[in-house]
Amino acid sequence: MKRKVMWVAGLSLTIVMLIIGNIGFKQIFSLPEGFLATYDEIESANNNRIFGSLVSAQMQRSSQEAATNSPSEGTIVFKLFGFIPIRKMSVICSNEDEVYVGGVPIGLSISTSGAIVINEKMVETEEGFKDTHKSERFREGDLVTAVNGVKVSSLDELCEVIESSENENFEITYKRKNKLHKAIIKGERDVATGKFKLGLWVRDDVSGVGTLTYVNKETSAFAALGHAITDNDNSVDVFQGKVYDARLLGIDKGEKNDPGQLRCMFLTTDDVKGEIYKNTKYGIFGKLTDKEGLVDQNRLLKLGGRLSVSPGKAYIVSSVSGIREEYEIEIIKASYQAKADDKSMVFRVKDKRLLELTGGIVQGMSGSPIIQNGKLVGAVTHVFMSDPTKGYGVYSDWMVANEA
Repeated sequence: MKRKVMWVAGLSLTIVMLIIGNIGFKQIFSLPEGFLATYDEIESANNNRIFGSLVSAQMQRSSQEAATNSPSEGTIVFKLFGFIPIRKMSVICSNEDEVYVGGVPIGLSISTSGAIVINEKMVETEEGFKDTHKSERFREGDLVTAVNGVKVSSLDELCEVIESSENENFEITYKRKNKLHKAIIKGERDVATGKFKLGLWVRDDVSGVGTLTYVNKETSAFAALGHAITDNDNSVDVFQGKVYDARLLGIDKGEKNDPGQLRCMFLTTDDVKGEIYKNTKYGIFGKLTDKEGLVDQNRLLKLGGRLSVSPGKAYIVSSVSGIREEYEIEIIKASYQAKADDKSMVFRVKDKRLLELTGGIVQGMSGSPIIQNGKLVGAVTHVFMSDPTKGYGVYSDWMVANEA
């Protein structure tokens, strides 16, 4: 009897271990709530047994939005043997809108929500030049966001709040490395105007060049860059921003410990191509008013979420040669990412044409679209400093989630 019990227990344990071994726990439980998915991606994941040979995923839109064509909330249920629920999670059901493929450099000019510190200076008073007796020193790149509790979104607003004050003590709220700090500064009266000054050189705009990733065919909403525009480690808050056509002047090839760059220029006197609304960890977002020269209007693709991405052959789109071309890469690693990150995948440049032109990935190529299996699945974000032939990419669904 004892031997029979042990045999039954051993058989039960073996069955349990076999079941567990055929469940993709990591793939199932590392997926974050609210990620982007399409019905065909779920079907493909089931067919390829991504979640294990004994588990299937079922996706359904929320009933009130099931008839719409726009992205909507829904649910995915992972079921063992097709009927035992393992996990239920929220998801964004993609409408599979088609997008124009980017791949060209664009000029980005942003007016910040605040004033960026350039340097400190003395204030000329009736008693001579004076320091403003700061409780702590400001650093280049600190972003002043409020004075005495009053929010300031520009250089003019900062000056207005300070110069209209009759109190010599100012509480300055500022951001450093994306963390808010406060400091008390004793202002000094300027000899020429009789108004208080803080003794800071500041500016309220930043500019740069990145690569356009995609443009929504129906709405003209665009995404670019794949990562945030920063100023001395501060993510730049957008007050308003504009997009311009950028001209490629030359290429500094990437080498080990030298990321190289695309040498581009743009003029803010040129025609504005669109508006920038958001600057996030996953790219720049806005709306184009003029797509001419920025997209190939004969080249449309659907966006693919992280379930569309797998190790293997893929392509990046870039116009480093002077025309928009696809270059072969190999996706080495595709992370499931339980939480948002702009380093979703690792890839290596395989195309000899691109290696000869740039040495791999260089600064300015951030935002270059990544295409796999006929879908736009992500964008280039960073290069490996130790090896310019390798880079990181962000999934397109992280970008789509930050459009709104």
